[in-house]
Amino acid sequence: MDRRETAALLAYIGRLDPRTIRTDQGEARDQLAQWHELLENVPPTTPHGWDARTIVREHYSVSPYPILPADIGRPWAKYKSDRLNRHTDPTPSADPDDQAAWTAELVLRRRAVATGQVQPTEYRQLSRGRTQPRTPSVPQQLGSCIPQEVRAALAPWRTARAAHEAAVARGDLDVLAVPCEKCGATVGRLCRIRRIDRGGFPRDNRPIAEPHQCRLELAAAQDGRQPSAV
Repeated sequence: MDRRETAALLAYIGRLDPRTIRTDQGEARDQLAQWHELLENVPPTTPHGWDARTIVREHYSVSPYPILPADIGRPWAKYKSDRLNRHTDPTPSADPDDQAAWTAELVLRRRAVATGQVQPTEYRQLSRGRTQPRTPSVPQQLGSCIPQEVRAALAPWRTARAAHEAAVARGDLDVLAVPCEKCGATVGRLCRIRRIDRGGFPRDNRPIAEPHQCRLELAAAQDGRQPSAV
């Protein structure tokens, strides 16, 4: 701010805090010279969000002490830093082979952003809106992530799963499309039975090829077929 703008700011401060008013002409001149030297690089206002008078009002709303030039210079430095932290340099329009022009355009843009002349250029954030209706069908269109040749190679070690996949491929009822109420198997999981050790205590669960009858009936009801073994 120039000397006239500094004088106007001091007059505004004097209205809020008469303690800062200097009645002696020499003291007033020294006060103006001091504030102007310390705040010469601080503008009174910017087009985007900075007003030195607002800083003065906020100071006196929370502090009983007279305001100092640092109480205005510190928020100005934070204002510039916050804006630059939110700024992402757009690609300059200058020729990339002209390093001086390229750098000069970046510097001018950053200076304009820092001093509140233009708004920061920020990355666009991901939308939090609803997904498109076609999005849920994409996994079904892609199919299984396990290639067919790998499924064939694993078949001897996953006989129950292989039997189910073969039945579905033949057009039989897909029993795994519904959960099982008896063993708690979720959709896509084989039914399980509890194994008992020699002492008569439950040890663990193991998958079985044949689904429980309640699951078979539920799948048939949803598919509109008569229940039959898989």
